[in-house]
Amino acid sequence: MNFGEFLWSLLVIFFMVMYFMILFSVIIDLFRNKHMNGWVKALWILFLIFIPLLSLLIYVIVYGRSMATRQQEAVQEAQAEQAAYIKQVAGTSAAEQIAQAQQLLNSGAITQQEFDSLKAKALS
Repeated sequence: MNFGEFLWSLLVIFFMVMYFMILFSVIIDLFRNKHMNGWVKALWILFLIFIPLLSLLIYVIVYGRSMATRQQEAVQEAQAEQAAYIKQVAGTSAAEQIAQAQQLLNSGAITQQEFDSLKAKALS
């Protein structure tokens, strides 16, 4: 194998990986799309199987903008769920943290300055 064949193989592999990334993105978007019914999704899957490159191009041209929107919504939803889970696991709300800091202040364990910083951290 000479250097030219190596570069050609590298280029072919690159485009294969790109093709599969786009294919999986389109398939994920198909199942994420709430505005399409099942028959339309099945038809797109058939097109992707039997006319792969052309159907990928058409799908990306027609639904490209809405694909990005659905992806962004999914990411935001995942972030919101993660934040809710973290708050649930942490178990204490801002009011509880401030109340605990107030008890520490009243007992003399912390100073007013430390209380203010804990209160600011709990409210942020």
